[in-house]
Amino acid sequence: MPRVKRGVVRRQKRKKLSKLTKGYFQNKSKLYKFMKEASEKAGVYAYTGRKRKKRDYRSLWIVRINAAARENGMSYSKFMLGLKHAGIELDRKSLAELAAREPAAFTKLAEKAKAAAA
Repeated sequence: MPRVKRGVVRRQKRKKLSKLTKGYFQNKSKLYKFMKEASEKAGVYAYTGRKRKKRDYRSLWIVRINAAARENGMSYSKFMLGLKHAGIELDRKSLAELAAREPAAFTKLAEKAKAAAA
């Protein structure tokens, strides 16, 4: 069985890992064992963060919609229920955009939601 020499492959692997952990504190950017641990942990944080971001944005949109709905004399839940009864299927992201950028259009939506809820 021939002897396997891994010089190039090993160096490429470590170089790639070193690039990922560049700027990390102390040994996490210098020693291979700690580089591996740090990059794995960073990957876990990144994965969690991507899930967390979706949650955070949804709650931000809800806060914005609630603020605009209260300016029109409704609570968030009543507003959303009214939209559902009126058959208006807009997602929270677009509703939050309307609330921030087009208050007049949001007011019209609120009036339709009020009429449908009553």
